[in-house]
Amino acid sequence: MTTPVKRPIARVPGWVKALGAVVLLLVVLFAGIRLSLLPGLKDLFGTETEDRSGPVLLESIQDISRYDAASGNFQVVVDLEKDAKFLPDAVRGSRTLYVGAGTVDAYVDLGKLDEDDVRVDEDRTSATLRLPHARLGKPALDPERSYAVSKQRGLLDRLGDLFSDNPNSEQAVQKLAVRHIGDAAKESGLTARAETNTTEMLEGLLRSLGFEEVRVSYGD
Repeated sequence: MTTPVKRPIARVPGWVKALGAVVLLLVVLFAGIRLSLLPGLKDLFGTETEDRSGPVLLESIQDISRYDAASGNFQVVVDLEKDAKFLPDAVRGSRTLYVGAGTVDAYVDLGKLDEDDVRVDEDRTSATLRLPHARLGKPALDPERSYAVSKQRGLLDRLGDLFSDNPNSEQAVQKLAVRHIGDAAKESGLTARAETNTTEMLEGLLRSLGFEEVRVSYGD
């Protein structure tokens, strides 16, 4: 009686299994895209959006004593590029072209006035006001008018997006856009316009109350 010879079981290397899984995933994704383009199958691979946000909580209320006298609209094109040392851009690196649009308000803080800053004569026909200089508020980026024109990312960056909690984050370019808009507002003469508008507002208000002479000045 002849004893059968046991042949060793060939083991498939781990990298072959991993490669096969990746190929299978790509095939499924490609098939889904192709099927979604066929008539009648678009809804099968469509997506649904559902808002599961919780209720809005009121954290605090603050009294505002400032007069918003002017507002500027700004737009900037941000070109942000990040390179890695010793690696080509196709492997590691990113470049984002982003259009940022936002507003900056200029205001005069009327809450800092004291008795010495407002003087009225005995006949209540003349008034003298000394106000603090106008200041700029924080730039507010408008999400409706801001958008990414193009995004270029290396292979490693694309793979990182697959495992990231916030893929394709635009936080860096948004912060840069806000900074550029704020710098532009400082050079735009927006505060001077705010002081002019505030003066005109106060002169019209006090004259409607019977004051014949109104003088408004600004200083810190």
